[in-house]
Amino acid sequence: MIRIVKIGGNVVDNPGLLREFVRDFAAMPGMKVLVHGGGVMASQMQKEMGMVPKMVEGRRVTDEEALKVVTMVYAGWCNKNIVALLQAQGCNAIGLSGADGNAIKALKRPPVHVESLGEMVDYGYVGDVTAESVNAGFIYSLLEKGIVPVFNAINHDGQGNLLNTNADTIASSVAIAMANYRYRSPREVCSRCEECTHCSDDGRLTHETELIYCFEKDGVLYDKDDDSSVIPEIDRTRFASLKAEGRVADGMIPKLSNSFKAIDSGVARVVIKHARNLSGPVGTTLK
Repeated sequence: MIRIVKIGGNVVDNPGLLREFVRDFAAMPGMKVLVHGGGVMASQMQKEMGMVPKMVEGRRVTDEEALKVVTMVYAGWCNKNIVALLQAQGCNAIGLSGADGNAIKALKRPPVHVESLGEMVDYGYVGDVTAESVNAGFIYSLLEKGIVPVFNAINHDGQGNLLNTNADTIASSVAIAMANYRYRSPREVCSRCEECTHCSDDGRLTHETELIYCFEKDGVLYDKDDDSSVIPEIDRTRFASLKAEGRVADGMIPKLSNSFKAIDSGVARVVIKHARNLSGPVGTTLK
């Protein structure tokens, strides 16, 4: 089992909650990857520097000056603080941007038409990633050695440019890539291929992969004003009805859409839960 865990900026920006999460993450057995955001801290830093953060439908417009700030925050303080906290828990972690080890490439997003504004928007130095742009072999080489990769939202385009990328999408892309990475021939571990329960079509082994999104709620809520109204399980039919009822909206829609895409692409399951409940039973499972 490989677990890909993503935490948002509201967790990263809360020292007490972050320490609780890091303790539980470090205790989680098996291979694991951590992906983090940091948007709350980045916006605060921009304001302190006299800049005005510009967001369009929850996505940060990243010009050259904004890129410098988010790189300092995401790949600097946020990333290294998390790594230091993990090391204190005995979890040997390494902080990475996508440029490090050529781990993740991104494609610069072209200007797009935003219906809510009725105009074209140039997001600047913003990148989009897919599972195909993830260097799964490099990530697996770290996991094999017992090293936990900690990724921030900064990636590169292979042409010398850094790009700001959505951390939810990074987590989903890494999960899909690791779910489909074929790491060794079954003949290396057993004498008969049919004895391998996770053997892929070409005779190489894969790992079951789980994607976990941790944020400041206990899961997907049926009533956004009632924190106890967690929906235990969602399939595509239920997702469609929840959207039609207006029960899920705004940032939860792309999170769930990314989650079902991951499941369709080989990820065994996706769980959405509170950062304080990483090892607990409460949460929303997508299967």
